[in-house]
Amino acid sequence: MIDIRFLRENPDTVKENIRKKFQDSKLSLVDEVITLDAESRKAKQEADDLRANRNKISKEIGVLMSQGKKREAEEKKAEVAAGAKRLLELEEKEKELEEKITGIMMVIPNIIDPSVPIGKDDTENVEIRKYGEPAIPDFEIPYHTEIMERFKGIDLDSARKVAGNGFYYLMGDIARLHSAVISYARDFMINRGFTYCVPPFMIRSNVVTGVMSFAEMDAMMYKIEGEDLYLIGTSEHSMIGKFIDTIIPEEELPKSLTSYSPCFRKEKGAHGLEERGVYRIHQFEKQEMIVVCRPEESPMWFDKLWQNTVDLFRSMDIPVRTIECCSGDLADLKVKSYDVEAWSPRQKKYFEVGSCSNLGDAQARRLKIRVNGKNGSKYFAHTLNNTVVAPPRMLIAFLENNLQADGSVKIPEVLQPYMGGMKEIR
Repeated sequence: MIDIRFLRENPDTVKENIRKKFQDSKLSLVDEVITLDAESRKAKQEADDLRANRNKISKEIGVLMSQGKKREAEEKKAEVAAGAKRLLELEEKEKELEEKITGIMMVIPNIIDPSVPIGKDDTENVEIRKYGEPAIPDFEIPYHTEIMERFKGIDLDSARKVAGNGFYYLMGDIARLHSAVISYARDFMINRGFTYCVPPFMIRSNVVTGVMSFAEMDAMMYKIEGEDLYLIGTSEHSMIGKFIDTIIPEEELPKSLTSYSPCFRKEKGAHGLEERGVYRIHQFEKQEMIVVCRPEESPMWFDKLWQNTVDLFRSMDIPVRTIECCSGDLADLKVKSYDVEAWSPRQKKYFEVGSCSNLGDAQARRLKIRVNGKNGSKYFAHTLNNTVVAPPRMLIAFLENNLQADGSVKIPEVLQPYMGGMKEIR
């Protein structure tokens, strides 16, 4: 969410940013906010004047009573009562205007970083760099669920009976591989100085609206009926929510955390060939990383976060590339975002396995996450998040890139300790 003072002083900049995101339907919202803000400040000024006058008259009443001037004192009391009625009206008006302004401000997109490429949608995202040589073996690579079925490692039919489409049972060595990857990713991040955390898997509505846009919320979140609780779509929501309504001493920054959680997503509108199997599902597990830091440090942390994911995948010999999301593909709260994509030998193309985002102070402003500076000044922190690894989608890349001609799957050296020393699965 943008600072209202910035919008008030730089309306043309905010409008140009909206155009860069190809959301012209929101241009009128800027002028609407400015009108409402002026009305709100006018009401606040009148209310402040009434309060000041009330305090002044109250002192005069005390003096008049002490002088025995009861009639004059009663007249002053009537004046205070009349002012109190108007003050109540103004306070209700202020509250109503504030709610309207906040509601609009929450749908005006955040100011994107100047380095973000301008484009309408994900077809105009920009490749930054490839890591590792993508290979196409001289034997056919089956669809990922077929590979898993060869090891009796997945049961989709039973899952459909139990929970419907978009769910699965992982079994045997495939299930073990899934857990091994998560455990390895956890230790990988701990070794890079991140604090390990297992967060709540449900969050309240004020946290949901603090960490994501309304459009994302509608497309992703499952609500618990009858309660003010939502199942998390990703643990970064719960992790950033950990700092809601806090003032963090500057010397305690940065806060760098890595978290494990299950994730639950509606995947509204998901369809197509590559969305069957376990590519797009309603439930999965994930290792995440988040950082809360000073504003001037967020660009540096952004580069560190996406590099962590690249390094993790390369440690398992999986070729990857980084893609910068263009302006039209950025969620409204994001300042800048990279996707990490893994190579699929079967599809002969890359596909997304992680997303790294710098949200500036948007989440901190919504959640009131402030920093107490060394000089006593208070300011909003910057927040960032990135996927470490998210099986089972990561398993697709793993199985395709480690499948051997004889049908076995090799286990990279870094994963072998988490697989009981196994060097391959057959």
